[in-house]
This record gives sequence, C-alpha cells and structure tokens, in this order.
Amino acid sequence: MSRYAEVIVLARRAEEVMEPLTRPDEDREWHQCFTRVDDYVFAGAPGKSEECYAWVIQFIRHNWTGLLAHLESLPWPEPWSVQVMIRDEEDDCFGLWMLYDGKLAEVPLPRTRREPFSASLSGVITRTDRPRA
Repeated sequence: MSRYAEVIVLARRAEEVMEPLTRPDEDREWHQCFTRVDDYVFAGAPGKSEECYAWVIQFIRHNWTGLLAHLESLPWPEPWSVQVMIRDEEDDCFGLWMLYDGKLAEVPLPRTRREPFSASLSGVITRTDRPRA
C-alpha cells in the first residue's frame, strides 16, 4: 500500500524536546525522522538559526501509528503553543490538532468534515465548500 501522510509540528522553545525525533530510533513505534525548519528559511538568510518552531515529516504507508500518543507524552516547555497538522493522501487540507489537558485533540476547522476512512489512520478530511464533480 503506497499511502503517504505529511505532518508538521509547530511548538515554541521545543528544540530540545524535538531533537531526538530528528534522529533514527528503532525503539519508536514509527521510524522516520522529523526535519527541522529553522527560522532562517522564513527570513531568507543563509545559515542556521538558534531557534526553531517547526518540524516536518512525511510518512510512507501506514507506519505512523503511535505518533500522536508519542507527541502527547513529550515534556513540552509551552504546551499551549503545540500545533500538529496532518494531511493524509486523500485529505483536501491539513487537519489541526492541539494539546488540551495533555491530550492532542483535533480542532474543528470551518467548512470541513472528517469521516472514517479505512485506508487512513486519521480518517479523511474534506472541504464542504469545494465544487463536486
């Protein structure tokens, strides 16, 4: 099965927390590594910034089981700033998850609907305002 999912994590002052997720670890339930997106990317400056608030990863197949639970378990320095965006292959747009009381919960987005979809770990999110063929 050649499904993919893209995940973006945004979190303030989380460099230390996310750093282990940028390296391979056979003990994790999922094995891809996040890539850091430094502030310099947005400033258009060469080099590496000291602060990073964004990390990206793409999963091939259904091998991201346990990712949300793993992210929930991390000691976030500013948990109110944590945002996880997920776009599965069939999704019209990214879905947004945020930490509430220590648990990642999907935040309802206007004009979207999430429905169960057996080929996806998160279901499928569709825009309700897009033209239908």
